[in-house]
Amino acid sequence: MIFPKRENFKASQTELIIVGSKNPVKIGSVEDAFTLAFSQSFIANGVSAASMVSDQPIGDEETLQGAKNRALNAKIAFPEASYWVGVEGGIAEDALGMSAFAWVYILDKEGKSGYAKTGSFYLPEAIRKLINSGMELGEADDHFFDRENSKQKGGAVGILTDGKLDRRVYYSQAVLLALIPFLNKNLF
Repeated sequence: MIFPKRENFKASQTELIIVGSKNPVKIGSVEDAFTLAFSQSFIANGVSAASMVSDQPIGDEETLQGAKNRALNAKIAFPEASYWVGVEGGIAEDALGMSAFAWVYILDKEGKSGYAKTGSFYLPEAIRKLINSGMELGEADDHFFDRENSKQKGGAVGILTDGKLDRRVYYSQAVLLALIPFLNKNLF
């Protein structure tokens, strides 16, 4: 999708959402969730927005901070939008193994925010070893499963579910959950 020129953007147009990433999966998931939540059309575009965390965030705190930073940096890059969204994937280790998940952080032009986490799933031991050797999850998936740029396609969740759950749908659910404060303004 082509970015609208700033001087041509008017509030009466379809509302604009800026996603803090140019990854088409993240952009598509945001557009899907907003359209479903508000029963109207939105234009979602991505900008390169720094997460300001590790390339492979570890734990909820760092991953949520990365999503928040992406949303804040997207707002700096394109302040004329109605909403700014950050989506950041992370990992965590516990007694059961290494899990993967993502956090979503949403800001609106009135200063309200919402955030939510995807479901988590455990990664195969071979992927865990590659990540612990210094690879980020997408790179480990590509290396182990002999893929290219899987994180801009189905991602680990798509590969491991044999395409039954792809990354776009997986992220869309968390985006929708992060929209709860915007859908229930009288409660938040």
